Amino acid sequence: MKIQTKYHGKVEITEQDIWTFENGIPGFQDEKQFTILQFPDNDVFFILQSIQTATLGFVITNPFQFFKEYDIKIDDNTIEQLQIEKETDVLVYTILTVQDPFANTTANLQAPLIMNKNNQKAKQLILTDSQYKTRHKILQKG
Repeated sequence: MKIQTKYHGKVEITEQDIWTFENGIPGFQDEKQFTILQFPDNDVFFILQSIQTATLGFVITNPFQFFKEYDIKIDDNTIEQLQIEKETDVLVYTILTVQDPFANTTANLQAPLIMNKNNQKAKQLILTDSQYKTRHKILQKG
């Protein structure tokens, strides 16, 4: 199927490319199906693109590439909801707030995207009682 996207124009995707968020994403409860699109020549940043709404695409990344100490616990409810059987089935991404200049870009570590690659089910997990916030700079000065 062809979909119109925010950053990539029209693209061809298959059913296997679709991730289902049963409850949507907080703030976007009606958006239940997304695909992950790569940028050319880039394996760090991706777009979580709505299948339904062409103008809705989130820049995402694997948080462990920027925050080596990032440590989250996936609650039993999420494990059951996504039918996670093994830790190796799980992909974790965070949504970025891209800033100009890019050095000010932040990651939402308080609400990671948890994805089961075996069944394409996904959820944005809101971490409570966490040291993580919604805006952590991805590029540390140093």
